[in-house]
Parts: sequence; C-alpha cells; structure tokens
Amino acid sequence: MELVTHNPVDGVYPATGDYVHAVEVRGAPRMLFISGTMGLDPAGRPGATLTEQLELVWDNIRAILASAGMTVDNIVRQTSYLRDVAYAEENAAARVAALGGRAIPTTAIVVQTLEKDWLIELEIVAAG
Repeated sequence: MELVTHNPVDGVYPATGDYVHAVEVRGAPRMLFISGTMGLDPAGRPGATLTEQLELVWDNIRAILASAGMTVDNIVRQTSYLRDVAYAEENAAARVAALGGRAIPTTAIVVQTLEKDWLIELEIVAAG
C-alpha cells in the first residue's frame, strides 16, 4: 500500500502541521470503516475527564484495528465529534500522539452527543 499526501499550496488555504488536505491510498487491498467510537472502558463507562476519554478512545480504536490485523499506521482519515469546542486542542494533540506525528486528513465537529457524559467520539477510516 502506498499513501500519497496531497497538500496543494495554490487555490486553497494552507494545511497546518497536524493534518493534511488529502491522502491518496494506492494499492490497498482492504478498507476498514470504524463506527463512531467513544472513550468508554470495557464495562461501557465513560472516562471521568476528557484526558481519560481520549486515552480510552484510542485504546478502543487500537483494539478494533487489531481485530482486523491493522494498527494506527493504517489510519488514513479521522472525524472527531466534540461535545465542546474547548476540546479541540487536546483532541488534536491526542491524535498526533496516537499517530506518532503522522498527519492525516481530519475533521472536527462540535455536537451534542447521545449521552451527556460522552465528551468525544472518533470515526476512523483505515486502509491496508
């Protein structure tokens, strides 16, 4: 599988260092679409803080990826659903850390989650 980053500098605003405008996936025999995943522990309880929920959500995503024989290196797209705009910076930092600094296309949206204790929900696309 080959990943080709597309970050045009003409005709579009510049991407920042923590995301790219587009990633082209070439030669990937498989695509994995992960449902919105929350920062819940194995018993279904949300972490008490945003930091805890971000740790849990990335643990959950790694477990889901592993079930498909993939790792975070296979992630090619992320959509974040945040309960509060104030969560954006910590969410971005958690993504950068989880991906080891690798930039991918991302979108962050501020929403009302289905449960008031769910502070973050991540939707992932992986290829490999």
